[in-house]
Amino acid sequence: MTKPTFHEQVFQVREAAIVAAVNRILSEKGFELMSVDAVAAEVGIGKASLYKHFDSKEDLAAAAMAFVLESALAQAARLDADVSLRAFDRVHSMARWAVERQLNGEMPALPMQNPGLRAAMAANRTYLDRLTRLGDQMGVWITAARADGQLDLQLPAEMTLYALFTKGCDPVVFIMKESGQYTDAQIADWAVRACFSGLAGAGVPATSA
Repeated sequence: MTKPTFHEQVFQVREAAIVAAVNRILSEKGFELMSVDAVAAEVGIGKASLYKHFDSKEDLAAAAMAFVLESALAQAARLDADVSLRAFDRVHSMARWAVERQLNGEMPALPMQNPGLRAAMAANRTYLDRLTRLGDQMGVWITAARADGQLDLQLPAEMTLYALFTKGCDPVVFIMKESGQYTDAQIADWAVRACFSGLAGAGVPATSA
């Protein structure tokens, strides 16, 4: 493999800094309030330099999500390598990891109904590849946990997967953190419990007429 030139290394380092800045701004302010100017100022570069890496605000957000998915895949690999864990344990741990990333300000808040953003994410091959790989890994665990009777068989496997994916962007987590009344650990515990145990008490039937 050819070693990157000095200029290529500088380019890569600057791009990584841009993505990290985008991630922080998205986590704190959300997509609508993020601007290209704010990202450039955060990194300490001019807007023209930023545009050498990314063409638009939407492309910046897609790159930030691809970065998050890289971290998610690394976490999934660690869980998969732990032979002491059951499939359900891996699913549960992955959900908590996503909530904790959100509480730590490491999970971008994106409005997926935005057409331009959706188009940018659909065009980002790195994002799509990582999303597919994570979905496939989660799907293996979900299938095994369902077979073990530890996940609800009345719910389609796709519903379970998508419900777990939303744990990284659950607005309830943000609202509870902003209230200042609870610790991050409490919020993470409750968010994951609500996901897996639901809201009904033990004496309430799962379905009603």
